Amino acid sequence: MKTACLTRFTAALAAALLAACATPTTAPPPPSAEGWQPLALPGKKLTLYHWTEKDGRAALEASSERSASIWRKRIVPPPDKVGEVSFSWWVQGLIPNASVADIDREDAVARVIFGFGGDVDKLPLRTRMKFELAQALTGEAPPYATLMYVWDGKLPVGTVVINPRSDRIRKIVVDSGPAELRHWRDHRRDLAADFRLAFGEEPGPLMSMAVMTDSDNSRASAHTWYGPVELK
Repeated sequence: MKTACLTRFTAALAAALLAACATPTTAPPPPSAEGWQPLALPGKKLTLYHWTEKDGRAALEASSERSASIWRKRIVPPPDKVGEVSFSWWVQGLIPNASVADIDREDAVARVIFGFGGDVDKLPLRTRMKFELAQALTGEAPPYATLMYVWDGKLPVGTVVINPRSDRIRKIVVDSGPAELRHWRDHRRDLAADFRLAFGEEPGPLMSMAVMTDSDNSRASAHTWYGPVELK
């Protein structure tokens, strides 16, 4: 019983740590992926990702059916300083009652995720222990900090959400509600400024970027297209 509980807890934490706590799926990425890879989360059904076009744009299509997985790119070598980032998404519909602020309903139709390095030894002991537990399950060390841009059903644009499972994951709502559904939404953000807003400290080196569409907690479905994520 203790082992089963530990596995469930660690799987939930690994899913929350998103951009780093994941393991590659066996399917190779297509040639157009340019370093992007599909990543599975422990105990989660896979969201399906594939390259296509949407309204005349090259896009990564994400189809989630009660599932949660990631499409990630490692950044090697990591830049010491970060500036602007641009990204876009096209969302078919929202997930009823989902909320990025609720631990039991924590799904999002669209996420763009950035993982940052830093001095993990400076973090509280409890946080370091969670990181070690997640690494033991996934084989990867979580990032020092993870910043997400998300589309939420109700929270106001500009809301900063601290993940309930780990305060080293913070989210900024950049689209909200149904008004902008079913057309391309283009975003340009100052990544360093947003990191300072969310964490109250300077960002470390940028280690990875990812996208994620998930609907597992709500036991629902979601369909989203992502444009390129570009660092300026």
